[in-house]
Amino acid sequence: ACLPACLLLLWGCRMANIYSLDGILVVVLLLICTCAYIRRVPRLKAYFLSEKKGAFGTLYKASVIGVRLHWMVALCCVISAFYLVFLR
Repeated sequence: ACLPACLLLLWGCRMANIYSLDGILVVVLLLICTCAYIRRVPRLKAYFLSEKKGAFGTLYKASVIGVRLHWMVALCCVISAFYLVFLR
């Protein structure tokens, strides 16, 4: 039988946090870094970043963010790595 989450919390059991803010941040940072790399490779750029609408448009926008704000993305990666390794 499944117990409600409030009973598990009352008994001191901790449920696994599948969707966490730091996990989402890491995925977004990896997406931005990957798309910025794809933008620098001509064959991959022609295939993935040719559309500016839809799902491939999201990849295009992530690549623009990665190229234009590369120092901020790198700083966020370093801060995220420090947090995940030492503070979590």
